[in-house]
Amino acid sequence: MVRRFELLVFDWDGTLYDSTGNIVWALRAACRDLGVPEPSEAESRYVIGLELSQALRHIVPGISGERLPSLVAAYRRRYLEADRELRLFEGIAELVEALSASGHRLAVATGKSRAGLSRALADSGLEPYFAASRCADECFSKPHPQMLEQLMDEFAVSRGQTLMIGDTTHDLQMAGNAGVAGLAVTYGAHTREALSRLDPLACVEDVEQLALWLKRNA
Repeated sequence: MVRRFELLVFDWDGTLYDSTGNIVWALRAACRDLGVPEPSEAESRYVIGLELSQALRHIVPGISGERLPSLVAAYRRRYLEADRELRLFEGIAELVEALSASGHRLAVATGKSRAGLSRALADSGLEPYFAASRCADECFSKPHPQMLEQLMDEFAVSRGQTLMIGDTTHDLQMAGNAGVAGLAVTYGAHTREALSRLDPLACVEDVEQLALWLKRNA
């Protein structure tokens, strides 16, 4: 059977890494630390996947340019308090290894910084399986298509051979803006209802369903 998708691009937080809860907690705690209005859990979940400064401006729209660096620093400090305790979703390591063994080219497109992704890749043991990655501090933030466009250029892979896999509407909007297919996972930051509105190829509820869908369709 001819492989449909040559390049599989994964989001990181909420798709491969079980970090949504910690991100939400760190965003809200950072706001409390600086005495600015604390966002709701839903508002915090919405900005996951965006570049950090952009995310913070969204949840604290009145933040001044002078105070923004302090809020960024507060978030990073809070996030790192539990960073080493975070883990991959159960079954992800085996799935990534199997996809790599089957000949797929694997990449990451994330709202994390390069330093944050490098740390997470090393801690998770997945670093050898991903041939390339793009981060929000070296590209335009999602949903801009630049991350996917650069990855497709790097691998010389067409839009039709590329699949974006993510847990947020930002991931699916980036896929649409780049002209590539999107696959949604509903166990991360955004709801199935919100993801479905963007017409992904499918919405999968857990890693087992993700693995089965990719085996049958990718």
